[in-house]
Amino acid sequence: MAAPKPAKASNRTSGPTADGSVGGLYEACVGVNDLAEAIDFFAAFGCTAGTTGEISAQQAQCLYGVNSALRSVRLQHQSADHGLLRLMQWDQPRNDGVGLADNLRCIGSRWGVRLTANSYNIVNHVERARQAGMAVNMIAPQLVVIDEVSGRLTSRPFRDPIVGVREMVLLTQYSRQVMFERFGYQSPLYGQIDMQSLLRTSQHTHCGLMIADDDPAILDFYEELLGLKRTFDDMTPYENTSGSRAIFGLEPGEGFHMVDFDDPRTGMTLAERRSGKLKCVRFAAGAKIADCRDRSRAGSLGYSLYTWRVANLLSIWKRAASCGGTAISDICCDEFGAQSFTLNAPDGYQCLLLQA
Repeated sequence: MAAPKPAKASNRTSGPTADGSVGGLYEACVGVNDLAEAIDFFAAFGCTAGTTGEISAQQAQCLYGVNSALRSVRLQHQSADHGLLRLMQWDQPRNDGVGLADNLRCIGSRWGVRLTANSYNIVNHVERARQAGMAVNMIAPQLVVIDEVSGRLTSRPFRDPIVGVREMVLLTQYSRQVMFERFGYQSPLYGQIDMQSLLRTSQHTHCGLMIADDDPAILDFYEELLGLKRTFDDMTPYENTSGSRAIFGLEPGEGFHMVDFDDPRTGMTLAERRSGKLKCVRFAAGAKIADCRDRSRAGSLGYSLYTWRVANLLSIWKRAASCGGTAISDICCDEFGAQSFTLNAPDGYQCLLLQA
């Protein structure tokens, strides 16, 4: 999920749009019951409270389709301009989100991914949290060797260097996150760790979503409307899934299709890669998987919305329907005063677009 993989060129002929995304994925929005408590929780990951804002129930209905007053706080991470968090406290939440589970598997699943300097430091805190009776789930760090995932070769123990990552999953009432620790390679523009933070983690290097659909064109929206750069588009067979078996709750023999949409400025080498990716996991339409998209949208608790900044909001708004967007709101001011609108992508996930 975090390791670099060989890119497969897009079959699309359209390039990045001049009015589209400025940078990669900007924010993951997290519905919370208590802003102060959530700010304190995310401080362990290097996040600090920034701008605050609020809107009335009438304003929230116009923009988000939620009849509830809203108070929000933007969380910063060092000097990062992407992969940030927006904490959203609804007076009347729709629901409690997708909840705790044993893995990330469901349609509607959203998660954020952070680079860490020490994955087992996070494991130690999970163990202490369990001892204290906190509601927390974890998938222990899984070794993912890059060449084995790509199917090119197998690293021989005590003979070959291991180039890859340790990936773990942390699930709490606020957190739906994957942490990864690098081994044997560097990618300097892909995540900046705050070494002074308790858990020594970066901003979100990328965020994910999960669908079950046999039509590959369902994801073209992110390229056609937002101008994101498709850098990977390929099937991952079960025998190459490694750590993803536990993280995605794979059935025996089950593979999946992975599509990566990056910051339009990203390069293909490790030195040129930029974080801010949207990673889309596409299962077959007949997969045994729950559909929780109604619990993964504005008004829900937990990870419930992704935001992008765009160069020309009005132009994007006018083109959204032709690119497959539905439930398109009017252009309104969000709780921070930014011109914005929401829509549902063809995959059913709600997005918030902001004027950069």
